Amino acid sequence: MSTPNNRRRDPGGLTGEMALLWVGIVLVVLVVGSLYFAMRIGHRIAGTGETVPANPFDVFFGILDGELAWPGTPGWWVLGVVASVILVLTVVATVAMTRMRRRRSRVDRAAAYMGRGRDVADLSRKSAAAKARRLGAGETPGVPIGQTVGTGQPLFGSWEDMHIDIWGPRTGKTTSRAVPAILEAPGSVLVTSNKRDVVDATRDVRAAAGPVWVFDPQAIAREEPTWWWNPLSYVTDEVRAAKLAEHFASGSRDPGAKTDAYFDPAGQDLLAGLLLAAALDSRPITDVYSWLTRPTDETAVDILREHGFTLTSDQVAGVVAAPDKQRGGVFGTAQQMASCLTNRQVARWVTPNGPADDRPQLRPEDFVGAEGGTLYSLSKEGRGTAGPLVTALTVAVVEAAEELAAASAGGRLATPLLGVLDEAANVCRWRELPNLYSHYGSRGIVLMTILQSWSQGVEVWGESGMKKLWSASNVKVYGGGVSETVFLEDLSRMIGDYDRLQSSTSSGRGHRTVSQQLHRERILDVADLAALPKGRAVVLASGSRPTLIRTKPWMTGPHAAAVQASLDAHDPQAARTIQEAEDSVAEVEAGELERTTA
Repeated sequence: MSTPNNRRRDPGGLTGEMALLWVGIVLVVLVVGSLYFAMRIGHRIAGTGETVPANPFDVFFGILDGELAWPGTPGWWVLGVVASVILVLTVVATVAMTRMRRRRSRVDRAAAYMGRGRDVADLSRKSAAAKARRLGAGETPGVPIGQTVGTGQPLFGSWEDMHIDIWGPRTGKTTSRAVPAILEAPGSVLVTSNKRDVVDATRDVRAAAGPVWVFDPQAIAREEPTWWWNPLSYVTDEVRAAKLAEHFASGSRDPGAKTDAYFDPAGQDLLAGLLLAAALDSRPITDVYSWLTRPTDETAVDILREHGFTLTSDQVAGVVAAPDKQRGGVFGTAQQMASCLTNRQVARWVTPNGPADDRPQLRPEDFVGAEGGTLYSLSKEGRGTAGPLVTALTVAVVEAAEELAAASAGGRLATPLLGVLDEAANVCRWRELPNLYSHYGSRGIVLMTILQSWSQGVEVWGESGMKKLWSASNVKVYGGGVSETVFLEDLSRMIGDYDRLQSSTSSGRGHRTVSQQLHRERILDVADLAALPKGRAVVLASGSRPTLIRTKPWMTGPHAAAVQASLDAHDPQAARTIQEAEDSVAEVEAGELERTTA
C-alpha cells in the first residue's frame, strides 16, 4: 500500500463486456443466495422437516425443476426481508459513493501514483512529533501542510524544515497555509503581508501567547502607531549599514527596472555611509534624507571621522567633493532609495515624537528573547511603499534570533521562531534570503516564503537566486493558479510519470485478438497543474515522493471559533470575509461534481 503502483489500465475502467459480466455475476449471486437463504430459514420456521441441499445451486435448480417444495408464507417473508436488506444496502452504498465522488476532484486519480504511506513518512505526524520532542519544541508537531488525498494522512513540516509556497491569486494560500501555520506556532511569530486579513484572523488568538505588534506604516490595517521602532538601532557598524542600505535599494526599485552600473552602487554606498553616521550620532533616520537633499553638507563626514570610521568618512567626502554632475547623480540615486522616509505617516513609526515620547520601542533582541510574541509587518508595493522598512525590520528580527540561537544550547533556539513571509516578492525583498535559507533551519528559525508565481521570485532574486531558494527549501508546496508553462513543465517532470496499460481489440477470420501496450505518461501534466482545483495542492519534500494533498483551511481546524471571533472584532468587513471563507470550504468539500460525473 505504501508503494504506489505506477501501472494502470486505460481511462474509463472496465470494457463493456467485462461490465456486463460482473453485473451478471452479482445478479446470480444475489438471486441464488436469496433463494437458498429463504428455503433454509423458511422450512425451519415452518417446521416441515424438508431437507435442503447444502449447495445453493442445487437449491436453485431444485426449485426450478419442482423437486424442492417452497416453504410457503414463511419463505416469502424471509425472501422479502432479504430483498429489503439488499435494497437498503444498495441505497446506502450509492449515497456513500455519491458523496465520495463529490469530494473528489478531477486530479484525484493522480494520488494513486504519488507518495503516500511510507513514501511521505518524514512528513507524518509521528515523525514531526518525534523531531519536535528532540528539538524541545513542545507538543506541537510542526507546521501543518494538509492531508494526502489517497489516505487522508495529515502532513507536517518539522521545526527544522524551510518552506516555499507558490500559489496563484485567490487560491487559498492565506486560509490554508499562512493562518494555520501562525496558529500552531509554539513560540514567536514574524509575519509579512500586503493585506490585513492575516492580521485580523490571528491577532487575538496569538495575543493569548504573548504581546502583539502590528507595524502598519501605510495604514493597511488602519493601525495607529502606539509604538515605534528605530531602524538605526540595527546599524552597529559599516557592514550592517550596507545591509540596511541594500534593503532600501531593493525595496524602492521597481521589479525588472534596469540599474546603472555606476550610480546605483555608488548611491547605495553613500546611503550606507549616511545611515552609519546617523546611527553613531543617535539621530533620527529622517536626518539621512535631509542630508541627501544637501549634497555639500559635510556633517556626516565629520561624524564618521570622529567615531573612527575613517575610510567610510573618506568615501562620503569623496562623493561630496566630486564634480557637480557626478555628485548630483549619486545623491539623486540615493534620494530615490530613501524616498519612503518623506512620508510623514511612515516617519511616525520609525522616529520618536520628541523627547517626551512615552510610546514603547520595539527592540528585536527583546522580541526574540521573550517567547510567544507576534510581529505583523504590513506594506504594499507602489509609490510611497514602506517595503524597505518592512524588509529591514524582518532582517533585524531574524538576525537577532540568529544571535540568540548562537548563544543557546546546540546553537539553535530553544523554541523555534516561525517567519511567514507572505507576498515576500512585493513587501519583503530580502536579497540575501536564498543564500541564508538552509542555514536558518539549523538555527531553529523556520521560514515560509509565499509567492504568487515563479517569475515573482525571479524579479527579486534572479533566476539563479530563485533556483537556490527553491532547492534550499525542505518543503515545497504548489497550490495552483499559475500559468507559467516553463515552471509547470519542470514541476510536472519532478512529479514523475506512470505506465499506462492500453488494451486494443482486433477481429479477423473468426478470431478475436486482445493486445496490450505500455505507454509512459505524466502523472500530472502542465494542463492539470495550471488548472489545479481549489482545495488541492502538490507537495514536494526532501526525501519524500511528491504527493497530492487536500488543503485544510483554518475553518476546519480546532481554532475556527477563535479565528472567527478575532475577525469579528477587527475586520471591518468580517461578515463578507467569513462568508468567502465558508464558500471556499464548501467548494473544497463539495468538489466539482459535474466535471467528475462527466
